[in-house]
Amino acid sequence: MNIRILDRYLLMTWLRMYAVCQAGFMVTYLVIDVLEKFSRFSRSGVSGIDMAGYFLLKLPEMFDNTAGFAVLMATILALGALSRSSELTAMRSCGVSIARLAAPVVVGGALVSVVMFLNAELVIPSSYKQMDYIEKIKIKKQDRGTLFKLTNIWFKFDRMMLHAESFDPQNVTLRTVTVWELSPQMKPVTRIDAVRAVQEPGGQWVLQDAVVRSFAGSAPLRKETRVPIALTLNREDLRVYDKNADNLSMLTLYRYTAMLERSGYDAGRFRTLMHAKLANPCAAMVMVILGLPFALKTGRSGGAARGVAFAVALGFGYFVINALILSYGKGSVLPAVVAAWGANLLFACAGIWLSMTVRQQ
Repeated sequence: MNIRILDRYLLMTWLRMYAVCQAGFMVTYLVIDVLEKFSRFSRSGVSGIDMAGYFLLKLPEMFDNTAGFAVLMATILALGALSRSSELTAMRSCGVSIARLAAPVVVGGALVSVVMFLNAELVIPSSYKQMDYIEKIKIKKQDRGTLFKLTNIWFKFDRMMLHAESFDPQNVTLRTVTVWELSPQMKPVTRIDAVRAVQEPGGQWVLQDAVVRSFAGSAPLRKETRVPIALTLNREDLRVYDKNADNLSMLTLYRYTAMLERSGYDAGRFRTLMHAKLANPCAAMVMVILGLPFALKTGRSGGAARGVAFAVALGFGYFVINALILSYGKGSVLPAVVAAWGANLLFACAGIWLSMTVRQQ
């Protein structure tokens, strides 16, 4: 038997099934999302172009959320169909081992993993920024006064302007803060440099360890332990970065994590998410390894419906366990590496063990 022809045949069979499953999941995801948000977007008066742009920009995120499940479904359905038609039996009768039959499918899973990684690093961060702009500015009509970046947070309120180096979401603290008070002619009147700004329980923002300088006359510099300011910055707005950290690139998370740790803050959540940026794409290969033994067993004893049921159960189990372990990493209960890779390691070992039992049958 020509192995190269066999490899191409198995790979193309799997890729065709994967394309169908991936398209099906993304269409379902898109339809549900459109139905959920259409009425709210329509009431906001947003144009059809902006609405269509929002959902198109969300496609990379939809792909990232469904690719692993699509790989698992494709593996079970494609190999299950080959097994039911006795094609796999004929291949094995020619001396082709289970491992050799699995190799092209694993290559397919590896290709999907690479695409997932590139999508998460290069496409999602950019598309998310544009999608977030459409939702917050054009749909929700929020104020454009706040600009969030990794190391530069700007906020303009009344005749005052604030700049902070970074935001610590766990302690709701702005670091390395500078506040300018401006005249009606937009000329600086006072400048305050503070080590940090914190929001007290009543909602009042207070600058701590501040140096105040006035540009009017020859007033000297003075140091203040705390300086209350009439800052209208919403506490929840500052959590935007924390809430949407899943859509940041691994490099961005690495830089932000290093900056928080240098400042003495707990960065367990962001370090876990950083490692997950590499672990999540590898889930595609794990799904192949996990799906192989079930595809071979199901193919001989049941139909496509049973294969789909197995895929749904396995996929649900993986994502629940992965989310649970990740939550421990984000809370700094588990090391970030263990939390990010724990579910992959557990299910990959389970898939390998189950594949060994198939080989003995």
